[in-house]
Formats: sequence, C-alpha cells, structure tokens
Amino acid sequence: MSTPRPIVVLLTDFGTRDHYVASMKGVILGLCPDATLVDVSHEIPPQDVLAGALTLEACYRDFPAGAIYLVVVDPGVGSSRRRLAAEGGGYRFVAPDNGVLAGVFADAPPERLVELSGTRYARPTISHTFEGRDLFAPAAGWLARGLDLAALGRPIEDYQRLQIPAPAVKSGELSGEVLLVDRFGNLVTNIGRAALVEWAASREMAVRAGGQPIGPVVSTYADVERGALCALVGSTERLEISVNGGSAADRLQLGRGAEVVVLLADMPRATGPEASSG
Repeated sequence: MSTPRPIVVLLTDFGTRDHYVASMKGVILGLCPDATLVDVSHEIPPQDVLAGALTLEACYRDFPAGAIYLVVVDPGVGSSRRRLAAEGGGYRFVAPDNGVLAGVFADAPPERLVELSGTRYARPTISHTFEGRDLFAPAAGWLARGLDLAALGRPIEDYQRLQIPAPAVKSGELSGEVLLVDRFGNLVTNIGRAALVEWAASREMAVRAGGQPIGPVVSTYADVERGALCALVGSTERLEISVNGGSAADRLQLGRGAEVVVLLADMPRATGPEASSG
C-alpha cells in the first residue's frame, strides 16, 4: 500500500486578492512537492484571532489523522510573541502563540509543544511583516516532508489562551453571548449543546437575543416558516440564532457580544435588580 500524501490545511485572514496565500503554498510545495494543500478559509476578518480560533475548532477533526494545520491570523506579526508548532489529537499545528489554537487545545491539549526557534528550518531572509511565508510555511513544509516536531525548536509547556466568556445561569435563565456571525448571518453563541442539556434537561426552552424574542429551540431551519427567526444547535455544537432563508444578523441588527438568554418556555421573564438585561 502506498504512503498517503501529507495534507497541509491552511487558515488565514489574508484574503485571496493578494499574493500572500499563494506565496505560502509555494514555499510548502518547494519543500514537499507531494503535499496536498487544503484551504479552510482565507476570509477570517483581519486580525480577528477569536474568529480564527472558532473556525479551526469547528473543522479540524474533519480531516484525516496526521494532517498539518498552518494557521496565520497574526496581529502581532514581527513582535516578540512566540511562534509555535504543536502536536495533539493526532494532528500537528503551526501558528503564532496568540490564542488562535485555543479552541483546539481546549478540546485536545497539546501532547508536544515547541517554540519555533533558529533559522535552519526557515527561509534565509525573514520579513518582519510576512512571517507566514518565511517562518510558518517552511515549518509546515518540513513537517509534511517528515521532519519530527522536536527538530523545529525548544520544548515549552505554556501557551497563550483566549478569554472566551462562558455561559452562566442567573435569575433562573441561561445567559450567554454571540461569539461569531457566519457568512449566512447566523449568530453563533458561546452556549454549547452540553450546557443546554445540563440546564434544561428535557424541558422546552425559549430564547431571546439582544432583548428580542426569538422563540423555542428547534432542530432545524425547516421547523419554522421561511423568513422566520429560530434558535437551534448548529453544526459547531453551539446555539445559533438564525432566520430560515435569511440573515439573523441583519434582521436583529446584532453582532458579537450581543446577549443571548435561554429560559424555560413556561417560565416568566425574570424581573428585579438581578434580571438579565435585554
């Protein structure tokens, strides 16, 4: 049986208009011509580390074990922030140490973690504004070629974490917030399926977003009429506010940070000084 071709998966905020993504791919293929290159997205909002972390968390387990992830969402490019290579959950990752791997590490803590150091496995000249090409892409290319992770730098144990707010129960309601707005205008929240099940058990739930009533939690968009608002647990296993055939972000004029509240369908809205604000 032939050896599978190495897979390198790219996620950046570079967009596709300029040369940046192509340059990184060229470096990888120069080191490992047999690599299969896969794009997750290059449309992460510029410098939005949280969006990058959530996007990676949502899809990294969909690839075969052994895949290498090159993740460059890097507002600190050229600064003293560290550069990482990591291994965990059967995958390897190359990224800046700014929290963009936080979602993955929360799900699969790194088994090996090194700080990229030295120039042996980097390009001869390193641009302080394009480390994706000159440092991160070469590291991914060498890993695809078969280099052991330990050769890329000194082992470390700590890494930058993101302060992602957790949902909380207050005044008898499960309170969370919008973390991300996807391409369809769905409002993806920090309330996961497990939190909903633990809090509500099998009881019916109703949802408010930004103080506006959404309705019950349903199973799929088609459970409501076209153009109607709904709340459901999406493919990321997080509660989403959606519109069947439309954009919840546009309809509600809400975005990241907007409050989302889940209450039992037969429970009156809390009142008083401890009530959740709308």
